[in-house]
Amino acid sequence: MGWERSVEKWLSDERLDGKLKEQLAQLMGNDRELEDRFYKNLEFGTGGMRGELGVGTNRMNIYTVRKAAEGLACYIEDQGELAKQRGVVIAYDCRHGSPEFALEIARTVGNHGIKAYLFNELHPTPILSFAVRYLYAFAGVMITASHNPPEYNGFKVYGPDGGQMLAPQMADVLVQYVNQIENELKIDVADVAELIEKDLLTYIGKQVDNAYINALTSIMQDKQLIQSVADTLKIVYTPLHGTGNIPVRKGLEAFGFQNITVVKEQELPDANFPTVTSPNPEEHEAFELAIKYGKEMDADLLLGTDPDTDRLGIAVKNHDGEYEVLTGNQTGALMLHYLLTKKKENGTLSENGVFIKTIVTSNIGREIAKSFGIQTIDTLTGFKFIGEKMKEFEETKEHTFLFGYEESYGYLIGDFVRDKDAVQSAVFAAEVAAYYKAQGKSLYDGLLEIFDRYGYYKESLYSLTLKGKKGTEKISAILNAFRKNPPAQIAGLNVIKVEDYLFSESRNLQTMEVKEITLPQSNVLKFTLEDGSWFCIRPSGTEPKAKFYFGVKGSSLNESQCLNQQISEAVLQLVEKM
Repeated sequence: MGWERSVEKWLSDERLDGKLKEQLAQLMGNDRELEDRFYKNLEFGTGGMRGELGVGTNRMNIYTVRKAAEGLACYIEDQGELAKQRGVVIAYDCRHGSPEFALEIARTVGNHGIKAYLFNELHPTPILSFAVRYLYAFAGVMITASHNPPEYNGFKVYGPDGGQMLAPQMADVLVQYVNQIENELKIDVADVAELIEKDLLTYIGKQVDNAYINALTSIMQDKQLIQSVADTLKIVYTPLHGTGNIPVRKGLEAFGFQNITVVKEQELPDANFPTVTSPNPEEHEAFELAIKYGKEMDADLLLGTDPDTDRLGIAVKNHDGEYEVLTGNQTGALMLHYLLTKKKENGTLSENGVFIKTIVTSNIGREIAKSFGIQTIDTLTGFKFIGEKMKEFEETKEHTFLFGYEESYGYLIGDFVRDKDAVQSAVFAAEVAAYYKAQGKSLYDGLLEIFDRYGYYKESLYSLTLKGKKGTEKISAILNAFRKNPPAQIAGLNVIKVEDYLFSESRNLQTMEVKEITLPQSNVLKFTLEDGSWFCIRPSGTEPKAKFYFGVKGSSLNESQCLNQQISEAVLQLVEKM
């Protein structure tokens, strides 16, 4: 069906929501906008289904949410009666439409006789992951668009292990069920009162929250250490208008930290995120207010979480007395080094322990793990792949999971959650800060010590935003150009290896030897240069962006910074020519 017929179908359907129908009527005559909204169905990517809010098959609205929920319900039905009884846990964040979408999911799956556990108020993504495991549910759904701008929302699906269900093999299965639904406007939903009466809808909250906080204390490595500086370590925290305010504060208090100040202007949930351009702790400007607070009280540590509280950013004072927002790679290195140090001291470092990272995450973590005799495993980009490895090792007992992180500010310490967890990360970052404060040092001092020992690694990311159908085509063209004609040199350095994850092959350009890549297929290219530097290109799975990652290692901060800049500029100049 062409987009024109889809528009006609929606406009003529008497069941179409009044506000959406009015929005569609106002768009009539704007063929470019209508085509973008109806030329395809909203698709599942790295983080599930995510898109702009509004009318259309390529937008987030109650009908596209119902379609996804209907596909999930049909899939669960085919798994048998026990799967239906175990049910689905549903959570939502602070975004526009989130509570309504969550309820529509409960009404949709409930219409199939599937039990739904619905949180009674907004909650972070990691607590949804925890709840799936805690309640022994068969699946979970999180309504969130993570750190995207206010006009976005999304639908993330979780499996029985609490990890994102959309691993490659499962994605094909679930998508088939969703695609079999011909008309999203005709999906039946149940009455809420009737679902409650039949015990097919249960509201949840404090019991799960308390169990999560109890589990959270299990990642604490040194209680006495924390107690020694608990009243003097000054922490500023901003939830950036999201879901983290209550759980992060409760987590810090459970660990024993006493000196916590919350950024008042960003404390309460707000779907418009009025104080920031982007509610993303990866963006340094998101810390402007936290830095202002930090300067006023001479804080040791600034913490910031994104709207669904799965990403954590931190800022610390550098040697010039200015607060510096650390990269995800730097924060991950600090956490990993502290964790392994303490486990070795405590005699709890597993011989078969494993550290898991993504292919675009810094190699400094590998060097740290190696120095402790711990193996490192790489996965594709997306924390769901780390979660998959955790599930595999839980079943095979081949390894014991110790720590996982990705460069995009996602970390996980305790395996009671199977997705990145900013609540865990916030309390653990505070413990790492306490470790250095007890020595009379800052986290920045600790980072420099790690660089001195393992090398001055420097990574950067450039995102090229290209919206709409035309944008998608341009992103595809960029990947194809690099794939068909890989550069021989970048910034005067020879390209010695090309890894093509779409065709599962790694090619050494010096020896022409070809090796198989055993990771799942993905439209990703990674180039390694003769000095060990690298860059990687991939389309975002959740945003209309082409992402360019760069990584180098130097003998000083300045050298690594300069080299990273040279390589990134050379690559982006090639992109401009395209």
